[in-house]
Amino acid sequence: MGKGALCTRIHGDFHLGQVLVVQNDAFIVDFEGEPARPTEQRRLKSSGLRDAAGILRSFDYAAAAAALSRAALAPQAAERHAALLEHFRARAAKTFLDAYRMALETSERPWVPIEAEDPLLDLFLMEKAAYEIRYEAANRPNWLRIPLRGLKGIAERVLSVGVVA
Repeated sequence: MGKGALCTRIHGDFHLGQVLVVQNDAFIVDFEGEPARPTEQRRLKSSGLRDAAGILRSFDYAAAAAALSRAALAPQAAERHAALLEHFRARAAKTFLDAYRMALETSERPWVPIEAEDPLLDLFLMEKAAYEIRYEAANRPNWLRIPLRGLKGIAERVLSVGVVA
């Protein structure tokens, strides 16, 4: 993990399905961690950015799952639907990361050095997408394109950093 980063207890399987919203309040549930990992590994402390990566990947899944219904739409409506889903995904990710970064900046002891935040988040996003690829290949092969597209996008973004056109 990044030098100087704080290790703490994390959710370990954080995604939108683990968040219940009731009467304008949010409850995070199911703190057992990733079911495919051994119990000892799930109990290890880690970076909170692992959970941030999980929720960010979940926004991709939410948009992709909603896009599956697009096939029944007329071409113009399907195009608008795709644009709205991409807007949702991008805005949800930005809103989440802005709030996360604000909490990081105002904390007494930042849990991640600012220079390590983006590289660590990218690492955990790639790790999560790779896990999803394995999961979908074994359980829902028709959904495999979702994490493959996600990993491709992450890799393209990471590889383009610092590249001048």
